[in-house]
Amino acid sequence: MERTEILTADDAGIARAAELLAGGGLVAFPTETVYGLGGDARRDETTARIFEAKGRPRFNPLISHLPDLEAAEALAQFDARARALAERFWPGPLTLVLPLREGAGISPLATAGLPTVALRVPAHPVARALLTAFGGPLAAPSANPSGRVSPTRADHVLAGLSGKIAAVIDGGPCAVGVESTILGLDGEPRLLRPGGLPVEALEEALGQRIATGGDAKRPNAPGQLSSHYAPAAQVRLEARAAETGEILVGFGPVKGDLTLSDSGDPVEAAARLFHILREADALAGPAGRIAFAPIPEQGLGRAINDRLRRAAAPRG
Repeated sequence: MERTEILTADDAGIARAAELLAGGGLVAFPTETVYGLGGDARRDETTARIFEAKGRPRFNPLISHLPDLEAAEALAQFDARARALAERFWPGPLTLVLPLREGAGISPLATAGLPTVALRVPAHPVARALLTAFGGPLAAPSANPSGRVSPTRADHVLAGLSGKIAAVIDGGPCAVGVESTILGLDGEPRLLRPGGLPVEALEEALGQRIATGGDAKRPNAPGQLSSHYAPAAQVRLEARAAETGEILVGFGPVKGDLTLSDSGDPVEAAARLFHILREADALAGPAGRIAFAPIPEQGLGRAINDRLRRAAAPRG
Protein backbone atom coordinates (compact mmCIF):
# COMPACT_ATOMS: atom_id res chain seq x y z
CA MET A 1 0.00 0.00 0.00
CA GLU A 2 1.17 3.52 -0.76
CA ARG A 3 -0.19 6.80 0.51
CA THR A 4 -2.44 8.35 -2.11
CA GLU A 5 -2.07 12.13 -2.15
CA ILE A 6 -5.13 14.31 -2.86
CA LEU A 7 -3.91 17.21 -4.98
CA THR A 8 -5.62 20.50 -5.73
CA ALA A 9 -6.33 21.46 -9.33
CA ASP A 10 -3.99 24.45 -9.30
CA ASP A 11 -0.43 25.12 -10.43
CA ALA A 12 1.06 23.55 -7.30
CA GLY A 13 -1.09 20.43 -7.56
CA ILE A 14 -0.36 19.98 -11.26
CA ALA A 15 3.38 20.47 -10.70
CA ARG A 16 3.34 17.83 -7.96
CA ALA A 17 1.38 15.45 -10.21
CA ALA A 18 3.86 15.93 -13.06
CA GLU A 19 6.71 15.22 -10.63
CA LEU A 20 5.08 11.97 -9.50
CA LEU A 21 4.44 10.91 -13.09
CA ALA A 22 8.04 11.64 -14.08
CA GLY A 23 9.14 9.33 -11.29
CA GLY A 24 7.02 6.48 -12.66
CA GLY A 25 4.05 7.03 -10.35
CA LEU A 26 0.37 6.76 -11.22
CA VAL A 27 -1.84 9.85 -10.93
CA ALA A 28 -5.59 10.04 -11.47
CA PHE A 29 -6.81 13.24 -13.10
CA PRO A 30 -10.09 14.66 -14.40
CA THR A 31 -11.00 14.75 -18.06
CA GLU A 32 -14.26 15.99 -19.52
CA THR A 33 -15.41 12.34 -19.81
CA VAL A 34 -14.31 10.46 -16.64
CA TYR A 35 -11.28 10.49 -14.35
CA GLY A 36 -8.28 8.82 -15.98
CA LEU A 37 -5.52 6.84 -14.28
CA GLY A 38 -2.40 8.34 -15.81
CA GLY A 39 1.04 6.87 -16.19
CA ASP A 40 3.93 7.42 -18.62
CA ALA A 41 2.88 5.50 -21.75
CA ARG A 42 6.53 5.08 -22.77
CA ARG A 43 7.56 3.10 -19.69
CA ASP A 44 6.82 -0.62 -19.52
CA GLU A 45 6.97 -0.80 -15.74
CA THR A 46 4.65 2.15 -15.28
CA THR A 47 2.19 0.78 -17.80
CA ALA A 48 2.27 -2.59 -16.06
CA ARG A 49 1.47 -0.83 -12.78
CA ILE A 50 -1.67 0.64 -14.38
CA PHE A 51 -2.84 -2.88 -15.20
CA GLU A 52 -1.90 -4.02 -11.71
CA ALA A 53 -3.71 -1.18 -9.94
CA LYS A 54 -6.86 -1.75 -11.98
CA GLY A 55 -6.68 -5.54 -12.10
CA ARG A 56 -7.08 -5.04 -15.86
CA PRO A 57 -6.75 -7.85 -18.45
CA ARG A 58 -3.41 -7.52 -20.21
CA PHE A 59 -4.95 -7.79 -23.67
CA ASN A 60 -7.13 -4.70 -23.26
CA PRO A 61 -5.31 -1.70 -24.81
CA LEU A 62 -4.93 1.72 -23.20
CA ILE A 63 -5.61 5.18 -24.61
CA SER A 64 -2.63 7.52 -24.72
CA HIS A 65 -3.54 11.11 -23.91
CA LEU A 66 -1.68 14.02 -25.49
CA PRO A 67 -1.74 17.82 -25.32
CA ASP A 68 -2.29 18.48 -29.03
CA LEU A 69 -2.44 17.10 -32.58
CA GLU A 70 1.25 17.72 -33.20
CA ALA A 71 2.19 15.45 -30.29
CA ALA A 72 -0.26 12.81 -31.54
CA GLU A 73 1.22 12.86 -35.04
CA ALA A 74 4.59 11.90 -33.58
CA LEU A 75 3.06 8.62 -32.38
CA ALA A 76 0.69 7.57 -35.17
CA GLN A 77 0.19 7.79 -38.90
CA PHE A 78 -2.57 10.29 -39.68
CA ASP A 79 -4.24 10.20 -43.08
CA ALA A 80 -6.45 13.02 -44.37
CA ARG A 81 -9.55 11.59 -42.65
CA ALA A 82 -7.87 11.31 -39.27
CA ARG A 83 -6.35 14.76 -39.48
CA ALA A 84 -9.67 16.34 -40.46
CA LEU A 85 -11.48 14.66 -37.55
CA ALA A 86 -8.74 15.61 -35.11
CA GLU A 87 -8.81 19.23 -36.23
CA ARG A 88 -12.59 19.34 -35.85
CA PHE A 89 -13.16 17.36 -32.65
CA TRP A 90 -9.94 17.71 -30.65
CA PRO A 91 -9.65 18.62 -27.90
CA GLY A 92 -12.69 16.57 -26.94
CA PRO A 93 -14.22 13.15 -26.22
CA LEU A 94 -12.95 11.39 -29.37
CA THR A 95 -10.30 8.66 -29.42
CA LEU A 96 -8.75 7.67 -32.74
CA VAL A 97 -7.21 4.22 -33.28
CA LEU A 98 -4.49 4.65 -35.91
CA PRO A 99 -1.44 2.80 -37.25
CA LEU A 100 1.42 3.10 -34.77
CA ARG A 101 4.36 5.09 -36.12
CA GLU A 102 7.66 3.20 -36.16
CA GLY A 103 9.89 4.35 -33.33
CA ALA A 104 7.00 6.04 -31.50
CA GLY A 105 8.34 4.77 -28.19
CA ILE A 106 4.97 3.72 -26.75
CA SER A 107 5.17 0.69 -24.47
CA PRO A 108 3.82 -2.45 -26.17
CA LEU A 109 1.82 -3.04 -22.99
CA ALA A 110 -0.13 0.15 -23.76
CA THR A 111 -0.98 -1.08 -27.26
CA ALA A 112 -1.48 -4.73 -26.18
CA GLY A 113 1.19 -5.63 -28.74
CA LEU A 114 -0.97 -4.43 -31.65
CA PRO A 115 0.27 -2.36 -34.64
CA THR A 116 -2.22 0.37 -33.74
CA VAL A 117 -2.41 2.96 -30.99
CA ALA A 118 -5.43 4.70 -29.40
CA LEU A 119 -4.94 8.47 -29.03
CA ARG A 120 -6.95 11.33 -27.53
CA VAL A 121 -6.49 15.03 -26.83
CA PRO A 122 -8.74 15.79 -23.84
CA ALA A 123 -10.55 19.10 -23.42
CA HIS A 124 -10.54 19.40 -19.61
CA PRO A 125 -8.28 22.30 -18.59
CA VAL A 126 -6.71 20.32 -15.73
CA ALA A 127 -5.90 17.41 -18.03
CA ARG A 128 -4.42 19.76 -20.61
CA ALA A 129 -2.32 21.57 -18.02
CA LEU A 130 -1.05 18.25 -16.65
CA LEU A 131 -0.13 16.93 -20.11
CA THR A 132 1.75 20.13 -20.87
CA ALA A 133 3.56 20.06 -17.53
CA PHE A 134 4.45 16.37 -17.88
CA GLY A 135 5.62 16.71 -21.48
CA GLY A 136 4.82 13.20 -22.71
CA PRO A 137 2.00 10.77 -23.52
CA LEU A 138 -0.06 9.54 -20.59
CA ALA A 139 -1.70 6.15 -20.82
CA ALA A 140 -4.91 6.75 -18.92
CA PRO A 141 -7.77 4.27 -18.69
CA SER A 142 -10.63 5.11 -16.36
CA ALA A 143 -9.40 5.38 -12.77
CA ASN A 144 -11.34 2.47 -11.26
CA PRO A 145 -10.87 -1.26 -10.69
CA SER A 146 -11.26 -3.04 -14.05
CA GLY A 147 -14.82 -3.86 -15.00
CA ARG A 148 -16.33 -1.66 -12.31
CA VAL A 149 -18.19 1.63 -12.50
CA SER A 150 -16.12 4.43 -14.03
CA PRO A 151 -15.30 7.42 -11.79
CA THR A 152 -16.65 10.90 -12.45
CA ARG A 153 -15.47 12.44 -9.15
CA ALA A 154 -12.28 12.27 -7.13
CA ASP A 155 -13.98 10.42 -4.29
CA HIS A 156 -15.00 7.70 -6.76
CA VAL A 157 -11.32 7.24 -7.59
CA LEU A 158 -10.36 7.01 -3.95
CA ALA A 159 -13.12 4.48 -3.25
CA GLY A 160 -11.54 2.03 -5.68
CA LEU A 161 -7.85 2.89 -5.86
CA SER A 162 -6.79 4.57 -2.62
CA GLY A 163 -3.51 3.02 -1.50
CA LYS A 164 -2.76 1.70 -5.00
CA ILE A 165 -1.80 4.95 -6.76
CA ALA A 166 0.38 7.92 -5.95
CA ALA A 167 -2.19 10.71 -6.21
CA VAL A 168 -5.47 12.03 -7.53
CA ILE A 169 -6.06 15.59 -8.70
CA ASP A 170 -9.47 16.73 -7.45
CA GLY A 171 -10.90 18.74 -10.32
CA GLY A 172 -14.56 18.33 -9.41
CA PRO A 173 -17.18 16.31 -11.29
CA CYS A 174 -16.72 15.43 -14.97
CA ALA A 175 -19.04 17.21 -17.39
CA VAL A 176 -19.62 14.51 -20.04
CA GLY A 177 -19.76 11.51 -17.72
CA VAL A 178 -19.22 8.69 -20.21
CA GLU A 179 -15.93 7.73 -21.83
CA SER A 180 -14.75 8.96 -25.20
CA THR A 181 -16.10 7.68 -28.49
CA ILE A 182 -13.51 5.41 -30.12
CA LEU A 183 -13.18 5.39 -33.90
CA GLY A 184 -10.90 2.95 -35.70
CA LEU A 185 -9.20 4.49 -38.75
CA ASP A 186 -6.60 1.84 -39.53
CA GLY A 187 -8.83 0.87 -42.47
CA GLU A 188 -12.44 1.68 -43.18
CA PRO A 189 -13.95 3.77 -40.33
CA ARG A 190 -15.32 1.58 -37.53
CA LEU A 191 -17.10 2.59 -34.37
CA LEU A 192 -15.23 0.66 -31.69
CA ARG A 193 -16.99 2.22 -28.71
CA PRO A 194 -19.84 4.74 -28.59
CA GLY A 195 -19.16 7.55 -26.15
CA GLY A 196 -19.27 11.24 -25.40
CA LEU A 197 -19.21 12.31 -29.07
CA PRO A 198 -22.33 11.06 -30.90
CA VAL A 199 -21.52 8.86 -33.91
CA GLU A 200 -23.90 10.99 -35.98
CA ALA A 201 -21.43 13.89 -35.70
CA LEU A 202 -18.62 11.68 -37.01
CA GLU A 203 -20.76 10.40 -39.87
CA GLU A 204 -21.63 13.96 -40.83
CA ALA A 205 -17.96 14.98 -40.75
CA LEU A 206 -16.86 11.97 -42.83
CA GLY A 207 -19.83 12.06 -45.18
CA GLN A 208 -20.52 8.34 -44.74
CA ARG A 209 -22.12 5.79 -42.47
CA ILE A 210 -19.79 4.22 -39.93
CA ALA A 211 -19.82 0.47 -39.39
CA THR A 212 -19.59 -1.02 -35.91
CA GLY A 213 -16.52 -3.19 -35.32
CA GLY A 214 -14.37 -4.69 -32.58
CA ASP A 215 -13.74 -8.04 -30.98
CA ALA A 216 -14.72 -8.65 -27.34
CA LYS A 217 -12.31 -11.60 -27.16
CA ARG A 218 -9.31 -9.66 -28.50
CA PRO A 219 -10.20 -5.97 -28.36
CA ASN A 220 -8.14 -3.41 -30.28
CA ALA A 221 -9.50 -0.54 -28.20
CA PRO A 222 -10.67 -0.09 -24.60
CA GLY A 223 -14.20 -0.81 -23.41
CA GLN A 224 -14.98 -3.73 -25.74
CA LEU A 225 -15.09 -6.49 -23.12
CA SER A 226 -18.59 -7.98 -23.11
CA SER A 227 -18.93 -7.57 -19.31
CA HIS A 228 -17.76 -4.16 -18.15
CA TYR A 229 -18.82 -1.20 -15.97
CA ALA A 230 -20.41 -3.77 -13.64
CA PRO A 231 -21.76 -2.94 -10.18
CA ALA A 232 -21.94 -5.66 -7.53
CA ALA A 233 -25.72 -5.91 -7.95
CA GLN A 234 -27.37 -7.57 -10.94
CA VAL A 235 -28.70 -5.23 -13.63
CA ARG A 236 -31.94 -5.44 -15.64
CA LEU A 237 -32.64 -3.15 -18.61
CA GLU A 238 -35.72 -1.76 -20.38
CA ALA A 239 -37.67 -1.69 -17.10
CA ARG A 240 -40.84 0.39 -16.81
CA ALA A 241 -41.52 -0.66 -13.22
CA ALA A 242 -39.52 -2.24 -10.42
CA GLU A 243 -39.88 -5.89 -9.60
CA THR A 244 -39.72 -7.11 -6.00
CA GLY A 245 -36.38 -6.25 -4.42
CA GLU A 246 -35.18 -4.00 -7.25
CA ILE A 247 -33.87 -0.45 -7.17
CA LEU A 248 -35.43 1.30 -10.17
CA VAL A 249 -33.44 3.99 -11.99
CA GLY A 250 -35.81 6.17 -13.96
CA PHE A 251 -35.48 8.23 -17.12
CA GLY A 252 -38.01 10.75 -18.42
CA PRO A 253 -41.57 9.52 -17.85
CA VAL A 254 -40.43 6.41 -15.96
CA LYS A 255 -39.92 7.49 -12.36
CA GLY A 256 -37.81 5.48 -9.96
CA ASP A 257 -35.95 5.40 -6.67
CA LEU A 258 -33.26 7.33 -8.51
CA THR A 259 -33.30 8.95 -11.93
CA LEU A 260 -30.82 9.60 -14.71
CA SER A 261 -32.88 12.56 -15.93
CA ASP A 262 -36.40 13.60 -14.92
CA SER A 263 -36.74 15.51 -18.18
CA GLY A 264 -35.42 12.68 -20.38
CA ASP A 265 -32.30 14.67 -21.33
CA PRO A 266 -29.58 12.26 -22.58
CA VAL A 267 -26.83 14.80 -21.89
CA GLU A 268 -27.86 15.01 -18.23
CA ALA A 269 -28.22 11.21 -18.13
CA ALA A 270 -24.73 10.64 -19.53
CA ALA A 271 -23.19 13.01 -17.00
CA ARG A 272 -25.02 11.27 -14.13
CA LEU A 273 -24.74 7.66 -15.31
CA PHE A 274 -21.79 6.33 -13.33
CA HIS A 275 -22.64 8.35 -10.23
CA ILE A 276 -26.18 6.92 -10.28
CA LEU A 277 -24.83 3.39 -10.88
CA ARG A 278 -22.79 3.75 -7.71
CA GLU A 279 -25.74 5.11 -5.72
CA ALA A 280 -28.03 2.34 -6.94
CA ASP A 281 -25.42 -0.30 -6.20
CA ALA A 282 -25.05 0.97 -2.63
CA LEU A 283 -28.83 0.94 -2.15
CA ALA A 284 -29.27 -2.52 -3.67
CA GLY A 285 -26.39 -4.21 -1.87
CA PRO A 286 -24.22 -7.01 -3.31
CA ALA A 287 -27.12 -9.48 -3.50
CA GLY A 288 -29.58 -6.94 -4.85
CA ARG A 289 -30.82 -5.94 -8.26
CA ILE A 290 -30.97 -2.68 -10.21
CA ALA A 291 -33.49 -1.98 -12.99
CA PHE A 292 -32.96 0.78 -15.58
CA ALA A 293 -35.71 2.49 -17.52
CA PRO A 294 -35.54 2.48 -21.33
CA ILE A 295 -33.33 5.10 -22.98
CA PRO A 296 -33.69 5.98 -26.70
CA GLU A 297 -30.97 4.45 -28.88
CA GLN A 298 -29.82 7.68 -30.49
CA GLY A 299 -27.19 10.34 -29.87
CA LEU A 300 -25.68 10.01 -26.40
CA GLY A 301 -28.32 7.38 -25.67
CA ARG A 302 -26.22 4.92 -27.66
CA ALA A 303 -23.27 5.42 -25.35
CA ILE A 304 -25.44 5.16 -22.23
CA ASN A 305 -27.10 1.95 -23.46
CA ASP A 306 -23.73 0.48 -24.42
CA ARG A 307 -22.48 0.98 -20.85
CA LEU A 308 -25.69 -0.43 -19.38
CA ARG A 309 -25.65 -3.51 -21.62
CA ARG A 310 -22.10 -4.25 -20.51
CA ALA A 311 -23.05 -3.69 -16.86
CA ALA A 312 -25.89 -6.19 -17.32
CA ALA A 313 -23.86 -8.81 -19.22
CA PRO A 314 -23.21 -12.25 -17.67
CA ARG A 315 -20.02 -12.21 -15.63
CA GLY A 316 -17.36 -14.87 -15.92
